[in-house]
Amino acid sequence: MSLRKEVLGLYRKLFRLSYSWESSLGNPGATDEEKRYIRDETRKLFKKNKELSDESLIREHLKEGETRIELAMHYQNPYPRPVHLPQHVLHSKAGKRLKAQQRKLQQSKPIYIKSYEDES
Repeated sequence: MSLRKEVLGLYRKLFRLSYSWESSLGNPGATDEEKRYIRDETRKLFKKNKELSDESLIREHLKEGETRIELAMHYQNPYPRPVHLPQHVLHSKAGKRLKAQQRKLQQSKPIYIKSYEDES
């Protein structure tokens, strides 16, 4: 039951953030667009993950949400930060190295971008 409270609390926190959000650009159009992005992204990801039942997975997604809030507030930018892969990861796509490359790519993905694994 406590996880339910945490999830609903995060949902409310994200919507409150969207209502009070001010763009760092100072442009009212950009502020409205960023507010709309926060609300749409929140709805999309919560609907996508509503069937999760594994407690550890739910906690991981909660941590991702909190991390994204902190990054958005710190950098004054609600959009996910770009992911830069280590240079040594993408050598070739042959044989045994392919599995190792895929594992390294998965490990190098930061927590705030994990929800985008299925999307592309």
